[in-house]
Amino acid sequence: MPAYYFWGDDDFALQNAVNDLRQRTLDSDWASFNYDAIPAEVVNGAGLALNQAMTPPFGLGQRLVWLANTGLGQRCPEPVLTEFERTLPQLPDTTVLLLTSAAKPDGRAKFTKLFKTWGELREFATIPPWKTDQIRQQVVTVAKQRGLALESATVDLLAEAVGNDTRQLHLELEKLALYWGANPQPIPPAVAAELVTVSTQTSLKLAHTLKQGDIATAISLVNDLLDRNEPALRIVATLVSQFRLWLWLKVLAGLPSDAEIAAAAEVTNPKRIYFLKQEVRSLSLTQLQQTLPLLLELESDLKRGRDERATLQTKVIELCRVFGAGGV
Repeated sequence: MPAYYFWGDDDFALQNAVNDLRQRTLDSDWASFNYDAIPAEVVNGAGLALNQAMTPPFGLGQRLVWLANTGLGQRCPEPVLTEFERTLPQLPDTTVLLLTSAAKPDGRAKFTKLFKTWGELREFATIPPWKTDQIRQQVVTVAKQRGLALESATVDLLAEAVGNDTRQLHLELEKLALYWGANPQPIPPAVAAELVTVSTQTSLKLAHTLKQGDIATAISLVNDLLDRNEPALRIVATLVSQFRLWLWLKVLAGLPSDAEIAAAAEVTNPKRIYFLKQEVRSLSLTQLQQTLPLLLELESDLKRGRDERATLQTKVIELCRVFGAGGV
């Protein structure tokens, strides 16, 4: 298929996919003649990309035309849409047309529907940190791509160590691959623990620390997260999702089966319900109900431009006091 639309905020995974497509498409000796990367700020970049896409390649290999950071998936002017309607069905097999964007294309838009008909859309969105099953599956998938066999406990260790950081996952697996060499046996967790850089300062860990009322540790985690350039609003999004889930678990506790609770709380794996119940067993419904207004205030303050570190630290203290004294 000669047309692709890559989108998502996982820059590392998306760029890897672009590099892989470039390597598969271009002949190394003719790459400089047959590769066109068109940035978003170029005037009529879409028209230029389509014109180049219809141009036969020089020498060996195919032509790759990349329209980077495009906003066509969100808003496509009618003249540009007409050009795509005319060109996409006629793309020669000798050309690969690639569009990339951080934002999800609007599924209702004519442009998106057209591209789905004549091309392929691929998502490279960062996995939310609370979706631990998906993070674990990502570890398994990337390890298989690298030809690495991992013990189940090793997968768990890596998932906890790197979280949803795709770049870090690739770096740690590369390190393990170099160390393990041609050994066909699955890598045990003891080996991984010696080599893998464990980053325990995650937003999920912060959520668990808050419900324990541990102010000192919570403030330390906030500082570590911000020092690692974790966006403050992303931290808040994780906290909101986790506390909302815990609140749902407490509200739905009266349902007769874990499967019903999972369906109502939108938890894909019903087996997780048992462990989630343990997490909220010591918490009261009143405590959990108090968290969401505080988190919404925090989000509002950050969006109004207040100092991230001071605002997060203040609200972290308030949240910890909901669950206990835990002083500094």
